[in-house]
Amino acid sequence: MEEGQIEVDSIQPISFADITPDLARESGFNGVIDLLKTAKHGKGDNVYLVRFHYVPPRRKRVVSRAKASQRE
Repeated sequence: MEEGQIEVDSIQPISFADITPDLARESGFNGVIDLLKTAKHGKGDNVYLVRFHYVPPRRKRVVSRAKASQRE
């Protein structure tokens, strides 16, 4: 992954019945089975829908030498 951060928008408890084909596709999977192959771990029964977005790194400001000397 590139530099940057993941910012969590929400965490919501849901049930397995809430995992629909539409939700799976919205989450980037071909379907519910593909989502569960990736998301299900161990014996856990708790299911959470975590919505997040990527925040790219801030570009470093380049200050010209002339402007830098004016600041001094």
